[in-house]
Amino acid sequence: MKIVLQRVTRASVTVGDELVSKIGPGLLLLVGVARGDGEAEADWLAEKVAGLRVLSDEDGKMNRSVRDVGGEILAVSQFTLLADTRKGKRPSFVGAAPPEEASPLFGYFCERLRATGIASVKTGSFGAMMDVALVNDGPVTIVLDR
Repeated sequence: MKIVLQRVTRASVTVGDELVSKIGPGLLLLVGVARGDGEAEADWLAEKVAGLRVLSDEDGKMNRSVRDVGGEILAVSQFTLLADTRKGKRPSFVGAAPPEEASPLFGYFCERLRATGIASVKTGSFGAMMDVALVNDGPVTIVLDR
């Protein structure tokens, strides 16, 4: 699994003209599920995301986690994170898990985030063409791999 984590003041997902999800301060997660990923990867990443100290404390230092501050998470599935661009000009996505494997594991990952104590975990629409809007806070953008 690969995650691009962005600290945001707000983020939203729209499909067509319909607002699917929106959050206030917290984290936007773009989540790619690779072939062969399982619950162990999802468990590890959920704990890492929940405890990662990337939110500001009262002194403006990155010293608080999303769980510490009661922030929200918007998780968006994104198979293109697994793109292989080493050959040619067209990305290959053979490393991405097929939807029938990725969707349940993405759902499991979101449930594990909730189990860590994060009350508000929202998602995009798996497999849909989505418009993702965000205001990156900092900016802070971190890539997590497992």
